[in-house]
Amino acid sequence: MSGRFALFRWTPAFAAQQGFPADQQPHWNLAPGSQVLLLRGEHEQPALVRARWGLTPAWLTDLSKTPAHARAETLAEQPMFRDAFRQRRGLIPANGFYEWRGAARKRPYWLSSEESLLYFAAVWEAYPVEGHVYLSTAMITQAAASLRRPLILNAQDRQRWLAADTPLEELQALLVGRPQPLRERVLSNLVNDPKLDGPECLTPA
Repeated sequence: MSGRFALFRWTPAFAAQQGFPADQQPHWNLAPGSQVLLLRGEHEQPALVRARWGLTPAWLTDLSKTPAHARAETLAEQPMFRDAFRQRRGLIPANGFYEWRGAARKRPYWLSSEESLLYFAAVWEAYPVEGHVYLSTAMITQAAASLRRPLILNAQDRQRWLAADTPLEELQALLVGRPQPLRERVLSNLVNDPKLDGPECLTPA
């Protein structure tokens, strides 16, 4: 499961997008519960916002059960996600993500692309608390052999995913798209520490 990812490098064009926080810091070890950047298409131009990684629908009463991931195979039917899938879709930008493999002793791997940024398909919800509205998000995952990885969308598919008028059939087709080729390298165990958030997370094995 893609339980950690990183966003530590971005282009000037990305930083010029509407909503990019002036105080945005690089992060090498984002985990569920973190504040992450979310690109959503509510306006004529998509805008960036901050959202908690862990979906919080307004009807949810047990805030200890906020899912960070949503399965692409069941997204359209699951009560937790189906309304957001139809009405509140977004993208989580990242430079790459971590994956742990192995039986007896799991080793961390770093997965990235030739592109400077990857965009993970996501859904989002707003949660009102005492006059404030907080945003939350869940990353959509797809099967990758015996593992699960983020659903990564290319530029054309990102536009269709964010557009409010994309037919449901086209959205469902995006959920079963072929995984993109990724680069990978094995890492040292430093990234195993969820409190570590620096370049040393990417120290090779």
